[in-house]
Amino acid sequence: MIVPRNRLLWVVAGVVLPLGAVPALAPALGWAALALAAGTILAAMLDASLGLGSLDEIELAPSAPIRLTRGRAGQVVLLARNLSGRTRELRFGLAFPPQVPSPAEELTAVLPAGADGWRSVAWNCLPLERGRYEMERCYLEGATPLGLWAIRRAVPVCLELRVFPNLARERRHLAALFLHRGGHGLHPHRQLGQGREFEKLREYIPGDTWNEMHWKATAKRGRPITKVFQLERTQEVYVLVDASRLSRRPAGKTEISPAEGKLAEALVLGDTILERYVQAALILGLVAQRQGDLFGLLTFTDRVQGFVRAGGGQAHFNRCRNVLFDLQPRPVSPEFDELASFIRLRLRRRSLLVFLTHLDDPVLSESFLRAMRMLRSHHLVVAHMLRPPDARPVFAGAGVETVDDIYRRLGGHLVWNGLAELEQVFQRQGLHFSLLDHEGLCLQLVSRYAQIKQRQLL
Repeated sequence: MIVPRNRLLWVVAGVVLPLGAVPALAPALGWAALALAAGTILAAMLDASLGLGSLDEIELAPSAPIRLTRGRAGQVVLLARNLSGRTRELRFGLAFPPQVPSPAEELTAVLPAGADGWRSVAWNCLPLERGRYEMERCYLEGATPLGLWAIRRAVPVCLELRVFPNLARERRHLAALFLHRGGHGLHPHRQLGQGREFEKLREYIPGDTWNEMHWKATAKRGRPITKVFQLERTQEVYVLVDASRLSRRPAGKTEISPAEGKLAEALVLGDTILERYVQAALILGLVAQRQGDLFGLLTFTDRVQGFVRAGGGQAHFNRCRNVLFDLQPRPVSPEFDELASFIRLRLRRRSLLVFLTHLDDPVLSESFLRAMRMLRSHHLVVAHMLRPPDARPVFAGAGVETVDDIYRRLGGHLVWNGLAELEQVFQRQGLHFSLLDHEGLCLQLVSRYAQIKQRQLL
């Protein structure tokens, strides 16, 4: 595509038009003026013909997949190389998605002559939403040799942006858990009981109970033999994230300090339940690794979306993060029966299953309880959900001023009462259920995990 530049417009206005008026004002100079005007027009046409195809000598190559963090400024880098014999000044343009805005979508860069190497062109951007985004074209604009025309071309590129969740706010709230000096941090605590993992056999010592006797070894050796157990240090912890239709709902209100600014307020107000679950899952994975446990991940809707078997190390955590960064809610209801069958087939070792789901729908809670009967004898099932708005006792707190506030409190009390009854049903069936607040989600989730470790419930 070729378009006129301002220089061509000035040439037409300052040269061609005045020369066109010369024959009427000075007939003796008419032919000379017309010849000069025609020469100017031919020069412009020649300049356009020389400029056509000049952008074919520009090569573009995207860098590796660009990793960005939600709410943190980053850069989108594109590599360019000039194969022509002269230095070129070009304009580069990218169509950024609305979820990743850029203050300047067009940049001007000078590419030196020759194919001595690639030059990088970088755009500043600020990701606002987590996910995967692709930009398929880069738009180039360069000037012709005389600078009268602009040559434009759309070059196909495959530029992939990966926006990961931002854990900075949650890690600040849990900063004490990640300290290793002094009396701060998450340290091993005394665990209750003797442990459940078999260690060795030894001779009977007065005081050993009968249930610790190993009767086969006793009969074989002809003297009392006792089993010795040890505490389980490495256990498997799986976080199961529900990405079904109810996870699209807003998460709730969060107090923002003035130091965090308006950007943090906009990001928090735009958080959905799924966004908070993704952050909580990654935080729990970090804490589990600090405690020496193996961390696994499973995402599901009406079917299993992603599964990462429990493991440890930074590479394993990055793999879990890659599964979660582009997880989006789907308008379907979860199928807990299919999920339970998948877990029974894949997980043979007893594990801690931490569900981050939504059970305020009576149909979903009944389906969840029915499916967990298949798992409760093999695994420790713990279900967590965000507390619905105003789901509290009717007389808890103040701020009732209008009739609408009264009805809102009554509605919240009914929801709270139904979830309290659901918790009792969970306890009777050997399951664990708890409501977590939006602002303290990660801290409360880590606290529940630490209690389970200390009591050796797994």
